[in-house]
Amino acid sequence: MRTYPLALAAALAATVLLTGCSDDKSGGDDVKNADRKSDAACALGDMGVEVGAATAPAAGDTGTVTVTLTNKGPQCALKGFPGVDLLADDKTTSVSPDEGAKAQSLTLGEGGTTSFTITYVRGEAGSAESLDVHKASFTLPGDTKAAHDLTWSYGEVALKAAGSGAAQASVSGFETSGD
Repeated sequence: MRTYPLALAAALAATVLLTGCSDDKSGGDDVKNADRKSDAACALGDMGVEVGAATAPAAGDTGTVTVTLTNKGPQCALKGFPGVDLLADDKTTSVSPDEGAKAQSLTLGEGGTTSFTITYVRGEAGSAESLDVHKASFTLPGDTKAAHDLTWSYGEVALKAAGSGAAQASVSGFETSGD
């Protein structure tokens, strides 16, 4: 008669173990995780900004301006493309994403880095087919209220068509940096 309580205890233990392995997502850690908010959008105010350029030496040449961001705040997410505007004395033009580029989601932990690149075609100084850019301004997706301004010292930017206001420039998506 002593084997009956032992068998009952073993069956009960097996039931408890099997219940813990269930695919039912209604208990345990899944309940705690369901209440967690997804990563918040990265805030420009939490970013360190560094700029490097490979300038276009002459009209018709292509140059690049790479912006590297270092997250100094809590973990955050970048979903989409940076918003970039080129500003001249009397005109502002928005820079479109690189042709064929797809926006990716990127999570940045504290101290994490990412970069994006503005590619442009240098215009001829004083030409109606060029935009005399003095400043570039960018925003992060999900944080469009804050903008970071960069002094543009890389020469005039060619226009897609004379007087069109649309610059021959594009912006890449966010790329991972570091380790």
